[in-house]
Amino acid sequence: MTMTTTSDLLTDDMLARFDERAPVYDKENRFFHEDLEELRASGFLTAAVPTDMGGSGIGLDGYSKLARRLGYYAPATALAVNMHVYWTGLAADLLRSGDESCRWILEKAMDGEIFAAIHGEAGNDVPLFLSTSNAERTDGGWLISGHKIFGSLSPVWTYAGFHAMDTSDPTNPQIVHGFLPRTAKGYQIVDTWDTLGMRATQSQDTVLDKAFVPDELISLVCVPGFAGAGMFQLSIFAWALMGFASVYLGAARRAFDLTVARLPQRSSLALTRSMAHHPEVQHHVAEMRMSYDAAEALLERTTTDWASGVAHADWPVRLVGTRHTVINSAYDIVDRAMDLSGGAAAFKRNRLEQIFRDVRMGRFHPGNTLLAHEIVGKLCLGINPDDPQRWG
Repeated sequence: MTMTTTSDLLTDDMLARFDERAPVYDKENRFFHEDLEELRASGFLTAAVPTDMGGSGIGLDGYSKLARRLGYYAPATALAVNMHVYWTGLAADLLRSGDESCRWILEKAMDGEIFAAIHGEAGNDVPLFLSTSNAERTDGGWLISGHKIFGSLSPVWTYAGFHAMDTSDPTNPQIVHGFLPRTAKGYQIVDTWDTLGMRATQSQDTVLDKAFVPDELISLVCVPGFAGAGMFQLSIFAWALMGFASVYLGAARRAFDLTVARLPQRSSLALTRSMAHHPEVQHHVAEMRMSYDAAEALLERTTTDWASGVAHADWPVRLVGTRHTVINSAYDIVDRAMDLSGGAAAFKRNRLEQIFRDVRMGRFHPGNTLLAHEIVGKLCLGINPDDPQRWG
């Protein structure tokens, strides 16, 4: 049996092709079918599946490095694929802890199934813990109704992870976590994805109207809010949020490298040498590099601790804080790259233009600026995040 190495999962030749296709996907606003098939063939989609099940057995730390590398060349491809990998990473972590409730995800992934996430809901700024969607108990399963947004991998997913609220007992509401099979009835994917950036993800809306999900595809039923949070939700935070952060940091590194390579070629009438000798250019480049190094160090510390099983009591703070810090650093790096472009990055032919738009999308993922500060602040101050009086 041939052993797959991490270098096999993302070869230089693959990345060169992804790099060439990324602007085309962006311009045509279409899904990255060709990239996906190459990633499937290389074993990238099963990177987090344990080796004894046929995968590469990569932990969150190793996956973060892969996601950064893929994000460097094709941010939208990396971001969308993260939605699949984070389910397999969660399932693998649960399995290692002795919980086999999501083993089937790993088995299905090895069979070639594609997992996605349809947790996004307009008007719900506390994903996973609350929901605007409805779950109604029925014989053999649940009927799910609601309007989900930001459903990456919409053209290809075969199972979409969701959460919805069962309010049949107003005094004891429940959050239902499960997976909608593509073969189900009672839902439609609505083409809404014409966005600023990350266009190849094709993260369409999904409208559910009493879509039936059998009991065997329900992973967890729990109380709403942080009170119902356990390893299932925490693992989603770890794999999803650290995956997001990794992708955006990879894109920021590309912006840095493009900028540093270009500056010695730029000139000014006010200088006898290149713009690389301008003191403010040097200042901005230094800030970009220091920001990147700090973000990378934080990301690697957090993902390594998670993969090593370090039992931090404050994991939610660390995960949300890392996601916020790293993506904000990516913003800063790319903004400075735009400042140093001299206007060249305003043109579609310049790769910085696409990177700038793609990185803007980082602010929209769960754990955004408002929620990150609320979660971190409340938990550090010992305030119950489920308090019905949210503020004041």
